[in-house]
Amino acid sequence: MLKKLLIANRGEIAVRVIRTAKALGYRTVAVYSEADAKAMHVELADEAVCIGPAQVSASYLNSDAILEAARKTGADCIHPGYGFLSENAAFANACKDAGLVFVGPPASAIELMGSKRRSKIAMQEAGVPVVPGYEGDNANDDELIAAAKDIGYPLMIKASAGGGGRGMRLVESESELADNIKRARSESKQAFGDDELILEKAVIEPRHVEIQVFADRHGNAVYLGERDCSVQRRHQKVVEEAPSPFVTPELRQAMGEAAVKAALACNYEGAGTVEFLVDKHRNFYFLEMNTRLQVEHPVTELITGQDLVAWQLNVAEGRPLPLGQDDIHLNGHAIEVRLYAEDPAHGFTPQTGPLYAFEPAEGEGLRFDTGVRSGDAITPHYDPMLAKVIAWGQNRDEARRRLIRSLEDTTVFGVTTNRHFLSRIIADETFGAGGATTAFLQQAFKDDPSLQPQNLTIRQLALAACVLDHGISGQSAWSNAPATMTPIKLETGDTTVELLVTRSGSRLSVSMGETRHSLVLESQRDGHLCIIDNGVRQACQYHRQGDSLYLQAFGQSWSVRDVTHQPARTAGGAGSGRIQATMDGAIIDVLVEAGQSVHQGDTLVILEAMKMEHPVKADRDGRVAEILASKGDQVKRSQLLVQITANETAEQENEA
Repeated sequence: MLKKLLIANRGEIAVRVIRTAKALGYRTVAVYSEADAKAMHVELADEAVCIGPAQVSASYLNSDAILEAARKTGADCIHPGYGFLSENAAFANACKDAGLVFVGPPASAIELMGSKRRSKIAMQEAGVPVVPGYEGDNANDDELIAAAKDIGYPLMIKASAGGGGRGMRLVESESELADNIKRARSESKQAFGDDELILEKAVIEPRHVEIQVFADRHGNAVYLGERDCSVQRRHQKVVEEAPSPFVTPELRQAMGEAAVKAALACNYEGAGTVEFLVDKHRNFYFLEMNTRLQVEHPVTELITGQDLVAWQLNVAEGRPLPLGQDDIHLNGHAIEVRLYAEDPAHGFTPQTGPLYAFEPAEGEGLRFDTGVRSGDAITPHYDPMLAKVIAWGQNRDEARRRLIRSLEDTTVFGVTTNRHFLSRIIADETFGAGGATTAFLQQAFKDDPSLQPQNLTIRQLALAACVLDHGISGQSAWSNAPATMTPIKLETGDTTVELLVTRSGSRLSVSMGETRHSLVLESQRDGHLCIIDNGVRQACQYHRQGDSLYLQAFGQSWSVRDVTHQPARTAGGAGSGRIQATMDGAIIDVLVEAGQSVHQGDTLVILEAMKMEHPVKADRDGRVAEILASKGDQVKRSQLLVQITANETAEQENEA
């Protein structure tokens, strides 16, 4: 009988594992970096041990420190969560050598399935359908270029040790191949410490469907339905749902049996996910097997009524699977989205900073898996996911409706998030009809003006003015005094707007040029407002932080900066030539030299943050006057990296 579980992870997955472990009677141990000293998972665990500084290589990837924490606390088993060391065969072996039970599959299965090249060969031998391609051993660039001619275009470059879209590139033609191989190798080396690549024929506009499998050491193996993960951006999952709206009962059985065959072929134990690409004719091809619990496992839990972490712990103790294949039934529909601290209006760049308020919505059929709370800080050291927002319904439309409402009613003040973007995806007609493929986001939101910085409506500006109310603090100031007029300046993004605010008692009227909007304040207290807007009573939330104001109302959230009493800021935005870091991170490549001519849109610097590469581009035509950052530098968001000045050539090209 196992008694004390150490969770070798952080964030929402650590919190999620701790809660099930405690419910089953385990004592729990958290590990944490110095940056996570006050994190939720640390406070929830019975014991916690600091394992190093913020950098993952010195903390959450430091297997020696984690094993020492287990020894120090007397833990007898380790749950790796997902990411970090969860698919590290050497760590699984090290746990075994230390006398600890690793809550996961044998190291041999992790090692086999951790290589896209070797796993693909193994699946071919086991009779599981695979995508045609090239998986030569440690192929160099010349070998890959030669193999690409036989495969044909379009094709995919994939990191053999990869996952999560890292080290993956779609190549449309031969002219793009060499540079994409270079970038894929660099990103794979950065993320996984391994730059081995394979090539695959690109399956155009497929569905990404995965099967949840479970196996025990007694030879039992089952599948628990499928998850549709087709809605992706940059090969990273954005929306996951179960069951798939595209999969028929016959296809589910065929894919499930193939997934079980894959698990048995590598003597698997515990939770695993076999991922497939499914074309429009419902032909399916093995993609990879993830030898761990998936980020999206909650949707499977909601439609099966099973706790998959509890299953993992039971299997780790040597017990047989709790259910046979005929005992597993699917009920209703579940959809999950990943709420990220990122800015869709500026290329989905990750956002860092304080989280002033975070209040997940509550309601029937809703589930939030999160590892952050109000007051936490989002740092550049780790993945920017704030929460997994999951909704269950008796049918798909009910789940969609609940999820949209949940996203609209969740309060996030501080960092910019993708919340509105997620809500739009779930409400989209193509998604609603079950027609979303892996190309859906690129097709539905390409050049979408709604993803660009938006001017706030007069209604939103009026509410902001109501909260700011210069010189007045609280409802008591809304008196029956004569009407007063006050000018207010608000900054929204790169735009400054000038308002004229007229107050008379509890009524406020805001004018912006010829546009006017009025509302009535009923009450204001502790970050909450109640207003009458066009005869409709409306509750609102807000948070003030210095001259910044965050608001939520009308099913939307937005922020403004009060610059009424501040001088105008000097230009440094679009078209200024002052190229700044888009986030905190590290410079991994500088692609230009001083004196070089560049055009708007050219990539100048490659920035690495949150385990992904992000290009920093020129915002104007001109000449590089100065480079203020070097490869290897750690930089802060908005730090000046490159200065571009106009030159005669650029001006002549612009005039032409």
